Amino acid sequence: MSLTRKSRVVASVGAVLLGVTYLYACAPTTKTSGIGNVGDAAARTYVAPGSYDEFYFFASGGFSGQVAVYGLPSGRLLKVIPVFSQNAENGYGYNVETKAMLNSSWGLIPWDDSHHPSLSMTGGEHDGRWLFINANNTPRFARIDLKSFETVETLELPNTGGNHGSPYTTENSEYVISATRFSVPIPQKDVGFDKFADEFKGTISFVKADEFGKMDLAFQILVPGFNYDLGRPGKGPSHGWVFFTSYNTEQAHTKLEVNASKNDKDYIAAVNWKAAEACVAAGKAKTWPTRYAHNVYNDSTHSASTEFKTSVKVLDPKDCEGTVYFLPTPKSPHGVDVDPTGEYIVGGGKLATVIPVHSFSKMQTAITEKKFDSEAYGIPVINYDATMYCEVQNPGLGPLHNEFDAQGNAYTSVFISSEIVKWSLKDCVVSDRVPTYYSIGHLSVMGGDTKTPYGKYVVAMNKITKDRYLPTGPELAHSAQLYDISGPKMKLLLDFPTIGEPHYAQAILASKIKGEQVRFYKLADNHHPYVARSEQETGVSRSGKTVHVKITAIRSHFAPDNIEGVQVGDTVLFHVTNLEQDWDVPHGLAAMGSFSDAEVLVMPGQTRTLTWVAKYPGVYPFYCTDFCSALHQEMSGYVRVAPTGSMVALSATTSPNTQLARLAASAQTPPPAPKAPSAPSGR
Repeated sequence: MSLTRKSRVVASVGAVLLGVTYLYACAPTTKTSGIGNVGDAAARTYVAPGSYDEFYFFASGGFSGQVAVYGLPSGRLLKVIPVFSQNAENGYGYNVETKAMLNSSWGLIPWDDSHHPSLSMTGGEHDGRWLFINANNTPRFARIDLKSFETVETLELPNTGGNHGSPYTTENSEYVISATRFSVPIPQKDVGFDKFADEFKGTISFVKADEFGKMDLAFQILVPGFNYDLGRPGKGPSHGWVFFTSYNTEQAHTKLEVNASKNDKDYIAAVNWKAAEACVAAGKAKTWPTRYAHNVYNDSTHSASTEFKTSVKVLDPKDCEGTVYFLPTPKSPHGVDVDPTGEYIVGGGKLATVIPVHSFSKMQTAITEKKFDSEAYGIPVINYDATMYCEVQNPGLGPLHNEFDAQGNAYTSVFISSEIVKWSLKDCVVSDRVPTYYSIGHLSVMGGDTKTPYGKYVVAMNKITKDRYLPTGPELAHSAQLYDISGPKMKLLLDFPTIGEPHYAQAILASKIKGEQVRFYKLADNHHPYVARSEQETGVSRSGKTVHVKITAIRSHFAPDNIEGVQVGDTVLFHVTNLEQDWDVPHGLAAMGSFSDAEVLVMPGQTRTLTWVAKYPGVYPFYCTDFCSALHQEMSGYVRVAPTGSMVALSATTSPNTQLARLAASAQTPPPAPKAPSAPSGR
């Protein structure tokens, strides 16, 4: 190791140690730093009652496994979308209609760790169709429909050890791309840790996602056994490429905080996916047996189903020259981001003292002229200086992630010194910095990953909250902070708490999707096998020890609401159809002692099933859980459970009291229901 290189390593490690000291001993004490006039900040974030926010802001829930939707600039929480974790609030992942969305080759997985939302693209711009999100623990992708704000498709990723570096959507949603966080034996087998360098590998996965219901793992590229962290597809001139950071090029498998932080530089993997695509088409990939789940939600049956796939095409870069190159990048890089022009590839070395900016055009020249310093497992390592556009000096301690505005500025989150740094892509000089409270991880500029960012705001997603909100015991909500970036200086406008632990978020103009929302589902289009489109279609039937109850819900009664003939040991399936054909009139159903299920929350025109096991003789109530009218409390019923072998006939009726309540409700005739919008296209 040269003296210069040694000094850089010492400087980097020293900077980190000093930074840790700074964070805990010298954290900002003047909380007004970077804050504009208080009245101005309040005015900028105030959204009047009945008015709408300018942006939808989709934030991953981290260890909640879900996606949270906020309005900006107000910071109001609008919805939590269940994705990779069961959700008792509406029964997602519990009821028979949605359980399949959580299926995998491991079985039903009730929880996961969601990290990086990615909006669908057309021409390098957000098109408002879908939001993709990753499951980190049991590797999967999910598609969320932005007309219904519901998870409608999930796909498991085989040959992957931790799905952190994903999902990244290409310029026209040709692919959603992932890289494995933890290298593992591929295919899996029992291997000793002393064989790590030889037997452990990573993969980069390319999922076709441009058509609903047909997410498919097109191919995987086998890569050396490093840890692949985060990525970004190219755009404009770099469209057809994708870039992933990697660390642990030391290939350590224990005490990574020391053993995976020794090299002065790790790599950004530059992957030419169009070249890989051509090699796969030419038959150069091998077909490997495997097993992974593809789950799709059907709007017609209001139910999800699972298909297990049994093979995948795997491409070795040795069999496809020009597919993968390594760009040396200091030091333990975390984020990599591509600017709006597609020319600059910006690394975020969490132990680096500079921000390295690679040039795509210089990289192309270096490849043509074969300016390679070495190879890593057969993959060319391009000379660092040959691709370097600039190094941004004095970025702070622990730069992580970068996003961009439309004026040629980049914004970098800096974890250890707890700040956002603004710098110019033109001259690579820092022009502003503001503190964050505290320890920022990701940041999100409105539209910051597109060809034409919306700008206006940047949101810091902080890892430590401490004293920002009223204390709530040992566990605190994570802190997000909204900054104005419309002028030369950044200004803090708002703190708002978030659910789970947001790792990344993306924002889209509300005008792109607000007018496309599904308000209710047409009863005529409901083809659930146990739908009851009117009270005349309700009823009860027995199949062995299973009792099916077809039941309707409408303001303000269930029909039927008296169930008899159920016996101890029976499993009762309440198939609830919401007969309403109006916006914002859900109904719920819960039954006493429902130990194997949550409530069901049923949207207008939809059918959902509650599973209830009759454990003891008696008469047990069920009721509507969502307040729907002045007679909501009356919206209830009973199920009578007789001893096993009883001669009580199976029946389902509507009680006289319910009939009277129905007449009272009908005296208050509601306004005509608006016409139902069309179901989401592509669904």
